[in-house]
Amino acid sequence: MIKRIYGNKEKIAGDNMALYAIADLHLSFNTDKPMDIFGENWSNHEEKIKKNWIDKIKGDDIVLIPGDISWAMRLKDSMIDLGWIDSLPGSKILLRGNHDYWWSSISKMNNLFENMCFLQNNYYNYKDYAICGTRGWISPNEVKFDDHDKKVYDRELHRLKLSLDSARQKGFKKFIVMTHYPPSNEKFQRSGFLDIYEEYGVEKVIYGHLHGRDSFKMGLKGINNGIEYILVSCDYIDFDPIKILK
Repeated sequence: MIKRIYGNKEKIAGDNMALYAIADLHLSFNTDKPMDIFGENWSNHEEKIKKNWIDKIKGDDIVLIPGDISWAMRLKDSMIDLGWIDSLPGSKILLRGNHDYWWSSISKMNNLFENMCFLQNNYYNYKDYAICGTRGWISPNEVKFDDHDKKVYDRELHRLKLSLDSARQKGFKKFIVMTHYPPSNEKFQRSGFLDIYEEYGVEKVIYGHLHGRDSFKMGLKGINNGIEYILVSCDYIDFDPIKILK
């Protein structure tokens, strides 16, 4: 058995634990937001996620959930969705997506659940890896990138560095980043996010946000300059959490 520090909670975990990821759960148990309007494959998607999760995830495993978790607008209204996630096997690390308007202070959220922690300007560890990240934003492109986008983009770059620096200061040298937005634009051009990933020697970048066959093509995937980019949007991975590391 090994001991890991998970947020402000100390847990005991077995050597056989694994790291999984799935993004864009888009839960709406407390709101009227049927997801099948986005495609027949989204019909009863919560049931698909639950079945696949229970079939695969064990109690010692950790699941990364990089954003678009609940359609709720306020934290109190998201509790049914968050409780549903908490009830599933394994520990979970959650990151904010662009639709997670319910997101509140990290300290408040990290005291809500035994098996879930929230990532923002901080990090969590998985074996000898630091799990870091930030929500991200659209990268500069020819279609839409105004002054507001530039402001949010720069802020997210800063938050990413805060997360990575907090882990580096504790001696971590191996990094996995979870982010909601793709790391580059639709033409796979350079971005500040790519620069930071390469500067810190990040090994893997886990992200979501993209939905539908046409959008999937816009996400950087596979090995690029020594970093593995992994798209884990629910519909891209057929609502089935994928293993990131053993």
